[in-house]
Amino acid sequence: MACNSCSTGKDGQPKGCKNNGTCGTDSCNKLTVFDWLANMSLPNGEKPFDWVEVRFKNGRKHYYKNLENLTLSIGDIVATQAKSGHDIGMITLTGELVRVQMKRKNMAPEGDDILKIYRKASQKDIDIWSSARDKEEPMKVKARQFAIDLKLQMKISDIEFQGDASKATFYYTAEERVDFRELIKLFAREFRTRIEMKQVGFRQEASRLGGIGSCGRELCCSTWLTDFRSVSTSAARYQQLSLNPQKLAGQCGKLKCCLNYELDTYLDALKSFPKNDTKLYTEKGTAVCQKTDIFKGHMWYAYEGEWMNWHKITTEQANEIISLNKKNKKVASLEEYTSELIEDTKTEFENVVGQDSLTRFDSPKRHKKRKNNRNRSNKNRNNRRKPQNSKNASK
Repeated sequence: MACNSCSTGKDGQPKGCKNNGTCGTDSCNKLTVFDWLANMSLPNGEKPFDWVEVRFKNGRKHYYKNLENLTLSIGDIVATQAKSGHDIGMITLTGELVRVQMKRKNMAPEGDDILKIYRKASQKDIDIWSSARDKEEPMKVKARQFAIDLKLQMKISDIEFQGDASKATFYYTAEERVDFRELIKLFAREFRTRIEMKQVGFRQEASRLGGIGSCGRELCCSTWLTDFRSVSTSAARYQQLSLNPQKLAGQCGKLKCCLNYELDTYLDALKSFPKNDTKLYTEKGTAVCQKTDIFKGHMWYAYEGEWMNWHKITTEQANEIISLNKKNKKVASLEEYTSELIEDTKTEFENVVGQDSLTRFDSPKRHKKRKNNRNRSNKNRNNRRKPQNSKNASK
């Protein structure tokens, strides 16, 4: 499904979206939803769910009730209820899947704060909405300059107009509390509209603006991630990652959300490992854990006072020694267990691409034999010339 804002070339192929993916079409939107219940029919006598999901700028979504019994489908532009006036958005989900999404987000279909859909947007509504969207970028430049002039420690990240152009919401980020009363007066005097200031976190700012992560793909928060869970440095410790803030931080400056993706798997694997602060008591001495390998199930221990010599054992062997220690028994030494894990460290490389030599493109070096042969040939030539010179001299 295409839109008027997506420019096309002479050959009819799309060249790009002028609205940076926020025009509301399926070809360039973010947080797209696949309705996997679309082809399923409802049981007899059951009415279809009369709530729909509507998306606005930069992935902002809300749920509205279809009280007018309008025939709505995914992609329709509708006028929705707002606190004052109306807003314009695009329907992204209908039917029973909306019920599932509302239940997942703990939203009750019945309540006092129910918002409804007024109508399908007319051409006049779309024109007003489009003209208001065109004003957002130059307004953002001016708003940032006003904040700089007032020396406010804040950053205006985005501006969003309401669909009827009666209100502009300024999204900003700040480390501390900001007194922006004077700034609102400047905005109202300059832009001639109602102003609403809304503070967002750094993660929310990154999700609204989008970008490319260190993995080379689009940010998860701007494509599919809808909720932000707290990420702590303990997640990196459990996964044995180096606590380097430059590598662990995302574009928002906070810890990467992907640190939580495999955390549960690591925690399940660590259940079979003894705690790192648990010591192993042997007749040779007390051993302290130095390193663990979660993937192979190995642990390295060193005797107190011999910190340079590490002994590798498996988690089963460590748990066996710990169980013996609880019974006031000691094993002779860790060397008895490490002898079972001696591996052949010789690595054999195979020629998988048919290239034997890594120096096959290097220029060949001249050998010393060639130089010796040249010296011998020069001496033979000189010896041949000497008797001829002597004969000429005698004549």
